[in-house]
Amino acid sequence: MRILHLSDTHLLEGGRLHNAAVDTHEALLRVLAHFDADDRIDLVVASGDLSDDGSVRSYELLRDAIEPWAASRNARVVYAMGNHDQREGFAAVLGGEPSGPIDSATTVGGVRVIVLDTAVPGAGYGRLRPAQLDFLRRTLEQPAERGSLVVVHHPPVPAATVLLQGLALQHPEELLAACAGTDVRAVLAGHYHHPLCTVAAGIPVIVSGGVANTADVLAPVGVEHATRGSSATIIDLTDDGSVRATAVHVHGPGDGETVLMLDHDAVQRIIREAGVPVPGASGAGAGAGAGAGAGSAGGSAGAGGVGAAGPAQAAATV
Repeated sequence: MRILHLSDTHLLEGGRLHNAAVDTHEALLRVLAHFDADDRIDLVVASGDLSDDGSVRSYELLRDAIEPWAASRNARVVYAMGNHDQREGFAAVLGGEPSGPIDSATTVGGVRVIVLDTAVPGAGYGRLRPAQLDFLRRTLEQPAERGSLVVVHHPPVPAATVLLQGLALQHPEELLAACAGTDVRAVLAGHYHHPLCTVAAGIPVIVSGGVANTADVLAPVGVEHATRGSSATIIDLTDDGSVRATAVHVHGPGDGETVLMLDHDAVQRIIREAGVPVPGASGAGAGAGAGAGAGSAGGSAGAGGVGAAGPAQAAATV
């Protein structure tokens, strides 16, 4: 089986630009066109932050780009929720019940694909609820014909930057423990906006780079820097049980240009407002920044740097 793994498309309605700089719809179309010649793809996985503003129109743009492309090669598509996605818009276009986490399990070519919604409404960090972990364990009780994949937005492995560390999946060991000793062949994720392949608790973890932009993992510690550029990942599942992931950069105009630069103070402000609430901390708490940031990516540059008029807008990078 061959999988095209996309993440962090950050689409917006009305032609607005992500971080006032990137036409993410155009970027998505460019990425898909890059893989036009590959007729071996059986599954497209879109692992969250599909929309940047949560609007129905943004999900329609996503669907109308990906679904015909996949149908032309008889490939299936699965979608996961990210911290910028909003369940009402997601469910209206892509399916699911918006009253709670949107989880699913489907089988494609003998491979079971389990999607878990790690989003915390109004926040930037990720979390799996006990009921979701129970769903995962129950689903994995019986092995699938060709094994299972687990798709989440927030990776269960450490982030490379201070901002992403502050907006990470909480208690990732619970997810890994639920997968251990089962037929899970890999965990697929996004959120970090750069490719990463590693092994955690004996399980391959494949993080796809972002379609919207690329995080600079070599930026000074405490600074968040993102550049223009898109990437995706090709994942091959072979009959001998091995998993091979190939990160693919998709060239476009202006590659490497800075589209977002946040200084230390801006990063810390986002973590306070969009990260895990700190008991007793004045003004802290999930929801003050990340939820608003999903709809505020089109402002002007400010104190935080390029594309950063404040914490709400700056959070749009992740």
